[in-house]
Amino acid sequence: MGFRENLKEEMEYQGITTKELAEKSGVGKRTIDHYLMNDPQEPGVYNAQKIAKALKVSVEYLVTGKEYKSAIAVTGEKLDFLYSFEKLSPDERLLILTLVKKLEK
Repeated sequence: MGFRENLKEEMEYQGITTKELAEKSGVGKRTIDHYLMNDPQEPGVYNAQKIAKALKVSVEYLVTGKEYKSAIAVTGEKLDFLYSFEKLSPDERLLILTLVKKLEK
């Protein structure tokens, strides 16, 4: 199963409507409707995280249908860091990764 099926199943399990999920997550109702269509648009990381948080499940669960016990919760400043990291050039990313690995030692 993919995101669409897992999202639909979780919404049914929790008894939540598309409108309620939109209000809780801050993702537009029409956008969520698109994710639930037969030929769905896949959400970006930001919307997937907002939906998962509103449903109190992990993004991994919505994507795969499975929970990973070793998964790290990516919220708050970790999420902000990832968004900022994605905006960097490949050279800048390499520099940051090198710095982080040196700090781990």
